[in-house]
Amino acid sequence: MDERYMREALKEAYKAYEINEVPIGVVIVRKGEIVGRGYNQKETLKDATLHGEILAIKNACNNLGGWRLPGCTMYVTLEPCPMCAGAIVNARIERLVIGAKDLKTGACGSVLDITNHKKLNHQPEVIFGVLEEDCSQLIKDFFIKLRKNNRR
Repeated sequence: MDERYMREALKEAYKAYEINEVPIGVVIVRKGEIVGRGYNQKETLKDATLHGEILAIKNACNNLGGWRLPGCTMYVTLEPCPMCAGAIVNARIERLVIGAKDLKTGACGSVLDITNHKKLNHQPEVIFGVLEEDCSQLIKDFFIKLRKNNRR
């Protein structure tokens, strides 16, 4: 089941890729239904907070009518940064399924571990490596394309 929803997150990541954003995609699922979607738009809309995770949380909150998201699982193609990890904890997301680790800014265990910090009021279950190769390859392809375009 996790692979099915990670494929949906990858579809969101491809939307970001098509508009020259770092291709990170997110879906939030509750009771087998996608209740939130998002992909990076910070370059397009010139707003540092418009990461896919934040947009998916906002979308899910609007769809479910509250800021808490109990019983929800977030699927994200790349490990969330500190801002997004904090938002995941704050929204009380139950499970976090991550495609690829982010060894530079990951805040769910790679660089920092906000999601499992025992002094915070909530710790989601965190699962790494679902469709890891697909998620990782999309990011690699994006940066190869970006470097080629910057050389021109």
